[in-house]
Amino acid sequence: MRLLAHRFRLRGDLWRNRDFMWLWAAQTVSQVGSQISSLAIPLVAILTLDASTFQVSVLVVVGWAPFFLFSLPAGAWIDRLPRRPILVASDWGRALALASIPLAYFLDAMTLAQLYVVELVVGLFTVFFDLSYQSYLPSVVEREELGEGNAKLEVSRSAAQVAGPGLAGVLIRVLTAPYAILADAVSFVASALFLSRIERPEPKPKTAAERSTRLRDEIGEGLRFVLRHPLLRPIVIFVGVSNIFVNMLFAIYLVYAVRELDLSAATIGLIFSLGNIGTLVGALTATRLARTVGIGPGLITATIGSLGLLLIPLARGDVVIPFLVVASLLWGYFVLTYYVNAITLIQAITPDHLLGRTNASRRFLVQGVIPFGALLGGALGTTLGLRPAIAIGAVGACLAVLPLFFSPLRQIKETSQAEELVRPYNESFSVRSTEV
Repeated sequence: MRLLAHRFRLRGDLWRNRDFMWLWAAQTVSQVGSQISSLAIPLVAILTLDASTFQVSVLVVVGWAPFFLFSLPAGAWIDRLPRRPILVASDWGRALALASIPLAYFLDAMTLAQLYVVELVVGLFTVFFDLSYQSYLPSVVEREELGEGNAKLEVSRSAAQVAGPGLAGVLIRVLTAPYAILADAVSFVASALFLSRIERPEPKPKTAAERSTRLRDEIGEGLRFVLRHPLLRPIVIFVGVSNIFVNMLFAIYLVYAVRELDLSAATIGLIFSLGNIGTLVGALTATRLARTVGIGPGLITATIGSLGLLLIPLARGDVVIPFLVVASLLWGYFVLTYYVNAITLIQAITPDHLLGRTNASRRFLVQGVIPFGALLGGALGTTLGLRPAIAIGAVGACLAVLPLFFSPLRQIKETSQAEELVRPYNESFSVRSTEV
């Protein structure tokens, strides 16, 4: 692990990019805070408000619903506006929403309905933040530095996933879950302040006079670009199907861990922290894997990690903690490896003026299905039982990888090769869009 970190620290030029370092600092601090809330909010529902399995799954639904409802118009708006102010405003909005939970708990006025509203509001601001964030990175670094930038950002996310759940478990035990959420609110304030320090100017978006299409037409343009794209289409199909089954599983995972496996908040946090070491290793080695086997074969190889999910419904007796930790290790490693290389590929093959709408369309298609997966998980967990429902989610996630095996990604070794492959499509699409 030290050798990996040493190699990562010495390589790359972005350490000298002051604006990227502010972006990286903002992302790091908010990721640590978010790990606390991702554990604390469901535990508030489970332990403090005695929510049912289905009610806990609804928390996931409302948190992800904005990706289905607002991603497409948000992406078009983001392509029309400067992106850094959107990032800052989104951080402040999430901070205020989360701070309402400990305040309500202090006033003895907290309800399940409030948790739903907070999740919805935080989800809405997250839509705008995430779409702006992935579209903003190419404005802060050079195109050839995208792989390094994405890898560094994902190292922070992964490190937060390692440290965050353990910290969350301790804070929840010491402060109680509602007060632990305050740490996430503070992290978003810090993120907003860091982002405000970035000085590099963004490319100016087109003015209203320069745009030849209406908002609705721009949304349609982004969807058509993704759905007809020879490389984006199989990626979207894989991730979308995977998200349905994975979120069937994780929507009820904490209920399963607390009520069927009888694990405490501290133990769950420790399991997540140990397992998430895999995400850190994946972020550190993702670009190396892409260089070794090629970016396309690397994406396909990464999908093997879904097999680790099969250990979760098999966890019983003395192997509960080892199985859950190994499952998280395998899943985290391969998911982060896939994510870093997939985002780098998408950013490299997407024209700058379509980045916002492409990210919005992709997220609408792959994350818009998450609420339906969560609802299905809650329904199956209630009717069939928690363990059978989790088993169905794990098996479905393993089968979701098939579209990648039958796509052109198998032959893509480098991003330059991918850019050459899709250039005729990008050029012909631009012509068709102009004619429309």
